Amino acid sequence: MNIHEYQAKELLEKFGVATTRGRVASTPEEAEAIASELAQGERDAVGPKIWSGDAAPPKDATSNRGSGAQSVDLVVKAQVHAGGRGKGSFKNGFKGGVHLVKSPKEARGVAEKMLGQILVTHQTGTAGRVVRKVLVGESAEIAREIYFAILLDRATAAPLIVASTEGGVEIETVAAKSPGKIIREPIDPLAGLQPFQTRKLAKQLGFEQSQTKAAAKLFDGLYRTFIGCDCSMVEINPLVVTKKGDVLALDAKFNFDDNALYRHPEIAAMRDASEEDPREVEASKHGLNYIGLDGNIACLVNGAGLAMATMDIIKFYGGNPANFLDVGGSATEEQVTEAFKILIADKNVKAILVNIFGGIMKVDVIAQGIINAAKTVKLSVPVVVRLEGTNVKKGKQLLKESGVELIPADDLADAAQKAVKAAGAAGSKSQNPNPD
Repeated sequence: MNIHEYQAKELLEKFGVATTRGRVASTPEEAEAIASELAQGERDAVGPKIWSGDAAPPKDATSNRGSGAQSVDLVVKAQVHAGGRGKGSFKNGFKGGVHLVKSPKEARGVAEKMLGQILVTHQTGTAGRVVRKVLVGESAEIAREIYFAILLDRATAAPLIVASTEGGVEIETVAAKSPGKIIREPIDPLAGLQPFQTRKLAKQLGFEQSQTKAAAKLFDGLYRTFIGCDCSMVEINPLVVTKKGDVLALDAKFNFDDNALYRHPEIAAMRDASEEDPREVEASKHGLNYIGLDGNIACLVNGAGLAMATMDIIKFYGGNPANFLDVGGSATEEQVTEAFKILIADKNVKAILVNIFGGIMKVDVIAQGIINAAKTVKLSVPVVVRLEGTNVKKGKQLLKESGVELIPADDLADAAQKAVKAAGAAGSKSQNPNPD
């Protein structure tokens, strides 16, 4: 699950991490009101609380719009689940999803050009994302940018800090061009982040003596955020030192352990389904693990490892998988039915490959579920089925006698080849519906 920047800052403030003040707005009027308050320095009114996207600003927030002529340093940032916003462009011609403004009136004007418009960045693809909210906040006079992240190291099964003096750019770029500039600091999961480690990191990252205490406090707050919210990653890029010497987390990205979200209903409530693939949202409602891809051969598999192997062998035989879909080791008929509905809803899908291994579940039970689901959904594309495991003979017999048009496969290689062939034939038909 991803969250927006303004939500990330709200979590950081909860754990005492220093960041710039700001609020989220869903209308140009709200953006102007927030900018006006920030310009007046009404700290009590602004505070750490952030308006929700549907909340109206306080009644007195719009009464001082006359101060719009006052020169201030603020920033308006489009809120979408994608990086590269500053270098992105809107389909209405407006350039950049991050803009510095000098007055509340200017903040309103920028918000008008962003809200409701589609922002395209290098991470959104050509389709882009609709901007429904903007963050209006204080801008910072940056003297230096730093990269700082806490993540789970799979090799040690423990938290790891990854940092660099090269902030403001993607860490992958730094790793490729200047690997020596990346600092790694492992954290003992029982002892936690120790004070000597925060001081060590501050020195390695080039903080001045007068900034070490603030930097160490920020590092400690980030680690407490990481642990307290059951995160799998907290990335601050950039972490900045201002010209006044303040140390601030300017932008944040969070990844959460989905298996722990039940302990954090307040974080689960931050989910913005409008930012996600509708198919993935629908799949999650039925306990299915789905990720949409760009191919034309849909996959329905039980088990994540088997699903990955299925995608690999489709590619091996010249096809392109349309998705990753794991229905789990104990899939019900209802889940299989919903899975088929999600697969055929993708207009790019020309064939479906069902690859099931019955270990705990019996293959004949799974086969009956496939038959009933196929009849319910009324499949419009060829379906290749490969079954293996307990009661496999009975399962194959059920498929054969079902009357449902399914293409049986002897093994995974046979299934992949038949799926690629079926998708190719279906694609040719769609391009030439009337060959005569």
